[in-house]
Amino acid sequence: MERITHFEIPTDDPKKSMSFYEKIFGWKYQQFGNEEYWMAMTGDEKLPGINGAIMKKKHPQQPFVNSISVNDIHKSIKEIENNAGTIVVPLSAIPGMGWLPYFKDPDQNILGIFQLDPNAK
Repeated sequence: MERITHFEIPTDDPKKSMSFYEKIFGWKYQQFGNEEYWMAMTGDEKLPGINGAIMKKKHPQQPFVNSISVNDIHKSIKEIENNAGTIVVPLSAIPGMGWLPYFKDPDQNILGIFQLDPNAK
């Protein structure tokens, strides 16, 4: 069984959004490289929950996205396509982290799938 392990909150003003979530929920952040992408640490790692990120919107209608960790990204892509899903952002490398495409499920919800691979380039 594979599970949701990451979320992304796209925003026009990342600093304002980070301040909002930090003030209300105590989230902490660390910028990912030189990207307009900040990893969000949302709480005690010993408690249930996931971490995510605040990012600069790349498109005005970019949705909030959850990503699911998978063991075999290529198998998962085929399964998505064979079961009425559609890849909407092709597989790409997150250097030093892994591989990530985004897909639409049959109800047109957008999610990501992620395979850990520290050798991704």
